[in-house]
Amino acid sequence: MLTWAYPDFWPAALGLAMLGLLLTLYTQRTARLGRRLGVGARRLAWKLPVRLAAGLLLVLAWLGPALGVRQQAVRTAGQDVWLLVDVSRSMDAADVAPTRLLRAQAALRELAAAFPADRLGLLVFGAEAYVQCPLTYDQSALDLFLHTLSTKLTPPGPTTLRAPLELLLSQLETSTPAPGAPARATAAVVVSDGEDFGENLEPVLQALARTGARVFTVGVGTATGGPVPAPGGKKPLLDARGNPVVSRLREAPLLQVAAQTNGQYVALNNQENGLPALVARLRTLPPPDASQLANRTVAVADNRYRYPLGAALVLLLLDSLITVRVLRPEQ
Repeated sequence: MLTWAYPDFWPAALGLAMLGLLLTLYTQRTARLGRRLGVGARRLAWKLPVRLAAGLLLVLAWLGPALGVRQQAVRTAGQDVWLLVDVSRSMDAADVAPTRLLRAQAALRELAAAFPADRLGLLVFGAEAYVQCPLTYDQSALDLFLHTLSTKLTPPGPTTLRAPLELLLSQLETSTPAPGAPARATAAVVVSDGEDFGENLEPVLQALARTGARVFTVGVGTATGGPVPAPGGKKPLLDARGNPVVSRLREAPLLQVAAQTNGQYVALNNQENGLPALVARLRTLPPPDASQLANRTVAVADNRYRYPLGAALVLLLLDSLITVRVLRPEQ
C-alpha cells in the first residue's frame, strides 16, 4: 500500500501551482517578445512538459512515497517513557499558536517518533487523571491517541498535578520487571501550563525519586497568558464577576517536579522550543544496567523518494543539455 512519509499535500500543491504559473509567465513573455521582433518561439513548447514533469517528480520526492515496510535494527537500552498531558480547559488558550494543546500535540508526536524502539505510554489529566494508552511498542496506536487529545477528555474542575503523578507512581509499581528480566530505564514527560490547584506535591515527588524514574516537564504557555475559551470556543470563559478568565503559565510547580526527580524543565511557546534539548536528554539516560543494551528490530516505512528524485534530475539534465534557439526567424 502506498503511503507518504511527509504528507504535506497543501504545500506541495502550492509549490506545483507556483511552478506552473512561472512557466506560463515565462512562455507568454517569450511569445510577446517574439511577436515584437517578428519571429516565432514555437521551439520552446517541447520543453514545457519536460519542466512540468520534473517539477511534479520533485514534489513527489518531497512527499516521500513509501511502498511497504522494511525491518530496521535499532540499538536500545529498553526505555519506558510515560507522557503525561494536561487536557484541562486552560490548554485551549491561544497564547501559544494555534492553542496550547494543539502545539503540545505536535511536539509529542515528534518526541514519540524519536523513540521507535522504546515503550511509550500516555496519561491525561485535568481535575482527574486517566491512563489513555498503556506502555506499548505500537507507535501507530500511540499516535492515534495523541490525535484524539481534547480538553473534553476529563470532567471540568480545578487542575491537579498530584493526581497524574500518583497515577504514574502506581503504574511504575505495577510494571516492575519479573525476576531475571532486564531492568528498564524509566522517564516521564509532563506537558502542562503549570496550573495546580491540588494538594502538596512533596510526598509523591519523594516517592517518585525513590523509584529512580526521572520526570521531565514542559511548560506550555506564556507569562502574559491568554483568555480561556468557553465551551464551544466562540466566547471567552467568564468568572463570577463577568470578567474573562485568563490563564498564565506557572513554571514554579513544573520546576519543582523536575528538580526533585532529577529531570529537566523546558519551555514550549511561540518563541521557545525546548523539545530538541529534551529529546537529547532522554536519549542519554543511562539504563539501570549498562550491560542490558540489546538490538530490537522495528518496521519502518520504505521511503522510495530516490526514484522520482532520480527521474527529475535526468529530466533537468536533459533540459539543460539540449538547447534551442528561442527567437528564430520564420522561413
